[in-house]
Amino acid sequence: MYKLVLILLMMVIWMFMHALQTDEEMAVTALFQGKHAVNRAAHAAAQQVDRTALADGRFHINETAAFLEANRYLQANLQLDENGKQLPGAYLREKVEVLVFEVINDDRSFPFTYRNSVYDYEVTLKRPGVIVIAHVIYPRVFTVIDPIEWMIKGTAELVVS
Repeated sequence: MYKLVLILLMMVIWMFMHALQTDEEMAVTALFQGKHAVNRAAHAAAQQVDRTALADGRFHINETAAFLEANRYLQANLQLDENGKQLPGAYLREKVEVLVFEVINDDRSFPFTYRNSVYDYEVTLKRPGVIVIAHVIYPRVFTVIDPIEWMIKGTAELVVS
């Protein structure tokens, strides 16, 4: 009888460990998905050149177009609606918030070191660029692990060729 109880106890422990491992692997997948989305959004935003400034020989990012393009990329890559909420069937379940969207333009001297002490982020830009920091919450499958939240950071510079 004691062996049956021991086997049942071991099965419970095994199932717990299996759920923990599955949740952790899915959390890493969600982090990578979010990181790729933020990087793509920053890169797309950084390519929104102000054509008037370019005609004057200046590399300047159009801030309005950059913000719209970054949002469009985040919506497409993370399956979000216009308000940052998940579409039906999306992997993430919580709203994705863009905490920081900053355009560093040609009004600064380069190389420029951007510092954000609130989110513990520092990056040096060699030319105009865009900084994006988004808040993403992992939708746990099991309740084995505590909720996981990330501040995903991405930066891209204007590509000059």
